[in-house]
Amino acid sequence: MTLKAVLFDFNGVIINDEPIHEQIIDQLMLEENLQLKRGEFREVCLGRSDRACLVELFNRRGRFLTEVYLQRLLLRKAQAYKAKIDSLETLPIYPGLADFIAQIRAEGLKMAVVSGAMRSDLELVLNRAGLAENFELIVAGDDKTASKPAPDGYLLAVELMNQKYPDWNLRSGECLAVEDTFAGIQAAKKAGIQVVGVTHTYPFHMIQRQANWTVDY
Repeated sequence: MTLKAVLFDFNGVIINDEPIHEQIIDQLMLEENLQLKRGEFREVCLGRSDRACLVELFNRRGRFLTEVYLQRLLLRKAQAYKAKIDSLETLPIYPGLADFIAQIRAEGLKMAVVSGAMRSDLELVLNRAGLAENFELIVAGDDKTASKPAPDGYLLAVELMNQKYPDWNLRSGECLAVEDTFAGIQAAKKAGIQVVGVTHTYPFHMIQRQANWTVDY
């Protein structure tokens, strides 16, 4: 089947910002008189949406979040992320990404971002890094899709691509996902999309067990 589109995860694929997110979540929990356990961020949050991450962390501590309060937490996190990104002289974009994107464009393939991150985070980084124009669309964590490892985000990306290009008839099997976490790989595969796993977050041998192809760079 012909490859037509490449769908990128964001955190851990485009930008090396997962340590920033862990720091912000840790501070957010402290402000709520709660504390992360060692390794808990990686266990609960990697590859999942901010919404899913916060809901589970609070549920584990017997705290039920109303939608209103959850939105306040998400806003506080987004504000903290923007402040941190704005303070950085250089964004931690992964080396080689720009060349990889240029190669994809040269092949005439379309690109999108499918992430659990907030849209404000995505647009902030992509615009500042000069990458936004490369992507046809963004599916973000606040698009009301279920968090990875559910396939909803990827399925929505295919649907939106077809709405934008109605004569294209894009199918999941004509897409390739680029992911760095187990949740992301599982989400893409459940959507019928093959996956290139990058070893930014987990070792090669662990990603290789789940992805169709694995790249160590």
